[in-house]
Amino acid sequence: MKSVIKSITTFSALAAILGAMSFSPVLAADEKSVMEAGKALSFDRKKGNCLACHAIKDGVSPGNIGPPLIYMSARYKTKEALRAQIYDATVANPDTLMPPFGKHGALSDAEISKIVEFIYSL
Repeated sequence: MKSVIKSITTFSALAAILGAMSFSPVLAADEKSVMEAGKALSFDRKKGNCLACHAIKDGVSPGNIGPPLIYMSARYKTKEALRAQIYDATVANPDTLMPPFGKHGALSDAEISKIVEFIYSL
């Protein structure tokens, strides 16, 4: 009886590991495409245009009005906090020069989500 239980336990563990491995590449590819879309939106002069004010890795001709976008996960403990900043920075600082991208409809919620994924990774 013990050997049957041990075999079932071993088989279950092996199935769980193999199942997790089979889904990982799909999730990684999806995450990569979201990050690439977020980077493209951040660098797009007609959309996020983050480079107008911020230095960003791989960015060309960045501005220096805003802080460089580095160590973002240390500056914003959650992605929701970063999202709130991008959506409407005037909530945290009424005197900010950063446009309220979400509040004014310059970016859609989906676009902000992609930008958050990219910026938070910096």
